[in-house]
Amino acid sequence: MTTTYALVGFGFRASTIHRVGTGVDGLECVGAVVRSPRPLPVPAFDSLSTCLRDARPDFVITAVPWTLNPALISACVTHGTPVLAETPPAPDLAGLRALWSGVGESGLVQVAEQYPLMPSHAARAAAVRTGILGTPTQVHVSSTQLYHAVALIRGLLGAGHAPAVVRASRTEAPLLHPLDRGGWTGETTPRTATTTIATLDFGDGRSALYDFTTGQTRNLLRFRRLLVRGTHGELHDDEIVHPTGPRGLARTPLTRRQSGHDLDLNGFDTESIMLGTQVLWTNGYAGTRWNDDEIATAALLDAMAAWVRGAGPPPYPLAEAAQDHLIGLAIEESARSDRPVTTTAEAWSGAPDRRP
Repeated sequence: MTTTYALVGFGFRASTIHRVGTGVDGLECVGAVVRSPRPLPVPAFDSLSTCLRDARPDFVITAVPWTLNPALISACVTHGTPVLAETPPAPDLAGLRALWSGVGESGLVQVAEQYPLMPSHAARAAAVRTGILGTPTQVHVSSTQLYHAVALIRGLLGAGHAPAVVRASRTEAPLLHPLDRGGWTGETTPRTATTTIATLDFGDGRSALYDFTTGQTRNLLRFRRLLVRGTHGELHDDEIVHPTGPRGLARTPLTRRQSGHDLDLNGFDTESIMLGTQVLWTNGYAGTRWNDDEIATAALLDAMAAWVRGAGPPPYPLAEAAQDHLIGLAIEESARSDRPVTTTAEAWSGAPDRRP
C-alpha cells in the first residue's frame, strides 16, 4: 500500500525529506506548495488548498519558517488532512497556546522531532528502558538546541508534562566555525559564540543539565555529550557503568556495527547498535548508506505513514512538541532575565493520543 504526502516549502529541510522519502518503501511525494514557480522533482502548487484538491495527499509536511507554521497547520486541520509539522509548531508561548486551542483536539497534528529516532539516541533510550540504570534521575545533553535537547531529556527521564524549574545563564567566548549547513566554511578566525547552560528541575528527584554553544549542532570542534544517571548506574555517551551483583561492577559499551571497514566488502553502512550481546537498535534501511539524520528522518516518515493508515502509534504528537518548546522558551527567558523560570501545566498537558 502506498501512502502519499505533500510538502509545503522546498528549502533545505524539505528537499532532504523528499530525498530520503524516495528511499522509503510505500511512500510517495505527490507535490509541493511553493511561493514562486521553479523546477522541482514533484508537481508544484501555488496554494495548499489547490494541492489538497488536486494531489489528494494522505498527509502534509510543513517545512516553513516558524511564523508560518501555525496557519498552515490550522489549514490542514480545517481540510481534515493529517499534518507533520516541522519544529517548532509555533514561534512562542502565545502561539503554542493559540495553536493548541484551535487544533489540539483534532488529533491530526504530529511534529517532525527526529532527534530521539537517531540511531545513537534510540539505542541509548532502549538501554535505559532495559532497567540497567535502575530509575533514571538525571540527564545531561550537550549537542543540539532547545526543543530538540528537551525532547531527548524528557524522553530519557520519562518526565512527561511535569512542570520544570529552569535556571539558565549565558557566556560568550571566541570559537572557530569550520563547518555549517553548507559544508566547510574556510574560516580561519574565531567568531564570538554564546554558550547557554541551564539546569532543569522536574521534581520527584528528576533533573537535567542543558549545555549548548552557538552552532554546536554542526561545529565538529565541539563534542556531543549525553549522560543519563540512574539509581543503579550511569550511561556516558556510549558506555554504561552498572552493578553485576552485590560486590561487582562492570563497564559495558554500546557497540555500533558499521560495515565497510578494512576487508568488510559489504559497503559502508550502519547495521546495529548492541549492549553486550543484546541488540538495542537495528537499521531498518540497510543498504541505503544513509547517515544518522537521514535514518531518523526515514523512520519518522515511516511512522507517520503507518499512523495515518491506522497501523501504528502517533510518531510525535503536538502535545509533546509543545511541551518541548515550552521548556525551551523557559531556558531562553531565564538566560535573558538571569532569574529562575517555572513552567506551568498547559492545556495540552495529559492530552490523549488520537488517530485520524
